[in-house]
Amino acid sequence: MEGADTMISYLRYFSWSWALPLIVVLPLATAWMVMQARRVHARRLSHLGTPQMIARLAPATVRVSRWRPFSLGLAVLFASIAFAGPRWGIERTVVRQAGIDVVLALDASNSMLARDEKPDRLTKMKEVVDRLRQLSPNDRFSLVAFAGSAYVLSPMTVDEAAINLFLDNLDPTVVGQAGSSVASAITMSLRLLQSSKSDAERAIVVMSDGEGFEDKQAVVDAAKQAGDAGITVITVGFGTLAGATIPVRENGIVTQKRDQNGQVVVTHYTPDLLRAAAETGRGVSIEPTNPDRAAAARQVLARLRTQQRSITTGSNLAQQFQLFLIPALLLLLLDTLLGARKARRRRLAAPAMTAAAAAALVAGGCHLPASRDRAAIETYNHATALIAKPDSMLAAVPLLHRAAESEDTAVKYRAGFNEGYVHLMVGLRTKGGSANTPLDSALAVYRRVLLMRPDDFDSKWNYELALRKKKNNGGGGGGGGGGGGGGAPQPQSSPASSPNQKPAPRPIPGMNEQRAEQILNSMEKEEQDVQGRQQRKNVPKPPPAGKDW
Repeated sequence: MEGADTMISYLRYFSWSWALPLIVVLPLATAWMVMQARRVHARRLSHLGTPQMIARLAPATVRVSRWRPFSLGLAVLFASIAFAGPRWGIERTVVRQAGIDVVLALDASNSMLARDEKPDRLTKMKEVVDRLRQLSPNDRFSLVAFAGSAYVLSPMTVDEAAINLFLDNLDPTVVGQAGSSVASAITMSLRLLQSSKSDAERAIVVMSDGEGFEDKQAVVDAAKQAGDAGITVITVGFGTLAGATIPVRENGIVTQKRDQNGQVVVTHYTPDLLRAAAETGRGVSIEPTNPDRAAAARQVLARLRTQQRSITTGSNLAQQFQLFLIPALLLLLLDTLLGARKARRRRLAAPAMTAAAAAALVAGGCHLPASRDRAAIETYNHATALIAKPDSMLAAVPLLHRAAESEDTAVKYRAGFNEGYVHLMVGLRTKGGSANTPLDSALAVYRRVLLMRPDDFDSKWNYELALRKKKNNGGGGGGGGGGGGGGAPQPQSSPASSPNQKPAPRPIPGMNEQRAEQILNSMEKEEQDVQGRQQRKNVPKPPPAGKDW
């Protein structure tokens, strides 16, 4: 069973594993056919006269290269390997996309819990945000939550997972002060956009019910500052003019929110502030009655000037067929040149076919492996030497972090692995709750390493060690074994001469691929829970006017 599993693991290094038998069959068949054709040719010539006579009358017909079966067989061997699609290393693709920078200022006040929009204003606002992002796949977004004050949730990014993480946890508890202040939302969004280095057009999309307890002039002044900076302000309204009460859940019982005088609060859609901000900020105010508020906002954003961005994406096991196709073409070209003296037609046709194949290869975008980053390798080797000495282990962390920023994929992977290893060893040697900080660092680093190489069992093993140690600390237990026992973590050695070469994974007792995938799949849920708890640490403070909705 182990031999079968090993064979299956090697098959993933070929795009067309079913073509592997051709690597053996086709070269042998080619060599046999060339030798058979030579025998037939010699037998036919023997009927025309003696060998001496034929050699004098037609010397070119008997001057056949003896190594031609080997050269053609070798060419077919390389071509067969190329046809099977060999792949290894990391394939990176740079995609050019045009987009603009957009700050989504989202109202997180208590009034957004009103249910005059189904199921409530806050949930409806999240749905509009999701649809706007779907309609704007090339734009960068940032999130700002506001109530009585504004709070940056996410910087400018194209990472959809990060946006979803903060958006899912958005509720009235994420902002430290209750109430509603549209002016602070526009001001905070303006600062965020001004700190972003981009030549693209910028916009602020304020989503709120407009019920702000502040001076209208403050909102106009904030919008004017944004307009003077070349930033468009778009407002999107939520709620109804008739209004609705605000449900409040206390001890599992849902009641209606009341003001300081004990009267039930009824919150209404108030368009004055939103319209004033949009008019001053060279934008548009979108009413709640619009059937598709996201599409209306997108139409305004589409008129803005865009900037070309490079988004780099990576995937494991890059196609390397060109490394075998090139020698196959060279051997065919050599055979063509050597046999060009036999006939004019062969001399003209064969080079043309070879040139066409070479042109197709160039058009196919073949590329050779990137050169090595020697400076990063030296930094990595120096840091790895420091790891071997316990008293200098921590000094290796900044060097490894610097080496991990290299474009050399082999150095980037190994430097990240060893950086996580140092944090892991410090965490395993530390007792009590003090071990959580280095263990958290080890978990964060190994997440980054596993994004580069999801199939790396050593990284998965060390990640589970850190995870088990941290859980044991939280439960009062000690030790850092975990993972089914056995297999102490080891640092990576010096980078190999080839940037695509990987160290062979070692067996991990009690750890399989399914278990490792379960751990990785739980990362997002764990981060979301941590972010939610962190956001909810802020206790809302009553606004100066006493109106906390």
